Amino acid sequence: MVLRVFILFIGFGLAVAGGVSLIIYLNLLTTGMTFTDYILFVITRVECYLFLLGLLIVTLSIYIPRRKNNHYL
Repeated sequence: MVLRVFILFIGFGLAVAGGVSLIIYLNLLTTGMTFTDYILFVITRVECYLFLLGLLIVTLSIYIPRRKNNHYL
């Protein structure tokens, strides 16, 4: 149980770091970039993949079923 919560927090932290990077890069739209240019720029940045990785880790830590302990059998 504690390990799942720890993994959840790691995933949440990665998602926040990646999401903040995506929001910061939205400032590039004010410099004259089009939305297509923004998307092409973002997919080349490694820190923006942290958002997807964090979402994946959070989803897996929540929805993967726990092992059942069969100590009494």
